[in-house]
Amino acid sequence: MRNILAEEITKAIKEMCIEANHFLSEDMKCVLKEAVSKERKPVGKKILQQLEENLKIAGDDMIPICQDTGMAVVFIKIGQDVHIENGSLTEAVNEGVRQGYAEGFLRKSVVRDPVERENTKDNTPAVIHYEIVDGDHVDLTLAPKGFGSENMSRIFMLKPADGLEGIKKAILTAVQDAGPNACPPMVVGVGIGGTFEKCALMAKHALTRNAKESSPIPYVRELEKEMLETINQLGIGPAGLGGSTTAFAVNIETYPTHIAGLPVAVNICCHVNRHTHRVL
Repeated sequence: MRNILAEEITKAIKEMCIEANHFLSEDMKCVLKEAVSKERKPVGKKILQQLEENLKIAGDDMIPICQDTGMAVVFIKIGQDVHIENGSLTEAVNEGVRQGYAEGFLRKSVVRDPVERENTKDNTPAVIHYEIVDGDHVDLTLAPKGFGSENMSRIFMLKPADGLEGIKKAILTAVQDAGPNACPPMVVGVGIGGTFEKCALMAKHALTRNAKESSPIPYVRELEKEMLETINQLGIGPAGLGGSTTAFAVNIETYPTHIAGLPVAVNICCHVNRHTHRVL
């Protein structure tokens, strides 16, 4: 059994909140740079260059890369041989978010109740997804999610007979309906299978995958490639002003499902697609 102090979790989450909101991850830097060189329309290329400049200013001057510093979404894989000391894991994560958003001077966007709308004033609580795994480590992935793109999310409860073509249509429908509202170029996270809630969780988690990596499953890998090409032919382009770069990546996760169903979720993220990862 390995003991990890709750304070260590808090410190890591605090630092990750600040890091994710000020610095683009290396995979997103890479796809943005590639998009600048490939974009064919002058207006699209100019917007991508402005995004690059904005990201440099954010990092150099420690200014958030977007004014919507998001709701903190945390994926935690905790080894079954780990014991958290001096506090609960959930409280440690929320304290890290609280400190990170205060010390990083990040906008507090969370309201205590979805109807009464009173701001919690510290961006807590986070949305936390736990998974128990083998080993004695704690694997943390933090993804601050802005709601311009989050509001464009969709779930489609397809029939099994809809098959692959139905999945493609669902993904395109979500992207076309989102248009400029998701702050393109976007990353498109897709969850296929499971249940109503499982496919949504997979779509969210898919956004945290390296944008330069493809699925290890052959048909999924081909679907990702095809959908990226098709989406980039829609002409929505950077900031929705036209161009050949509507999406940087399409990341798909799958899971076994019921004989009577084919759930598909699409979770879109804006051009910064903030995420950071640590292992304790």
